[in-house]
Amino acid sequence: MKIPRENMNFCRYCNKHTKHIARAYNKKAQRGQSLGTRRHNRAIKGYVGSVEPKIHPKKLGKKQKVMIECQECKKISEKVLGMRTKKKIEIGR
Repeated sequence: MKIPRENMNFCRYCNKHTKHIARAYNKKAQRGQSLGTRRHNRAIKGYVGSVEPKIHPKKLGKKQKVMIECQECKKISEKVLGMRTKKKIEIGR
């Protein structure tokens, strides 16, 4: 899936159409002090039952997400492209 690097999008902070620059979405590292992480670490510390999640079948395609940055106010918002797809995003130059 090819998308242009620069295009006009609606900025909800400026409340008008402005030029945006697109970049690929990257997942951030998980927080070490979040409740789920602390609970999981506490569970695997002692003698307990299964703490790993059950294996579910993988989905065939993912919704592609792009981070777009407004050139006027420099705010970043996310844009989900299309339906589920197997193709990766190619951002043009």
